[in-house]
Amino acid sequence: MMAKGLQKHQERVDALNRLGKDLARRASSKCELCEAAGVPLKTHEVAPVPAEPDIDHCLMVCETCQEQLGYLDGKPKRIQADHWRCLGKTIWSSLPAAQVVSLRVLRQLENDYPWVGEILEHAYLDAEVEEWANNP
Repeated sequence: MMAKGLQKHQERVDALNRLGKDLARRASSKCELCEAAGVPLKTHEVAPVPAEPDIDHCLMVCETCQEQLGYLDGKPKRIQADHWRCLGKTIWSSLPAAQVVSLRVLRQLENDYPWVGEILEHAYLDAEVEEWANNP
């Protein structure tokens, strides 16, 4: 018999996988953060995650972005700041989830990298996106 937590996790993974085709189609098989193409993509849920997986709270991301997003949670030892220069474009995405991730990452980098301030200075986000970004 499977432990309750493991079973719940597996059910969530299965539900996310069911979103996979629609996500891949929306992403045109490119990373929705850095636009890397021809690389494996993974589903990344943008916090706070709803009780039921929701396509509007998911992004298709490449392994590099996924790994670097882990940095924000303290996982990799080193952030590849130059990788995130792509967020200067992504912050203008039509996808609120991509805007939220962009804003969160840029805010994390802001004090250490002068180029980030320029991006944030010119960014305009809807109040709903700002609120989502402020409440992970």
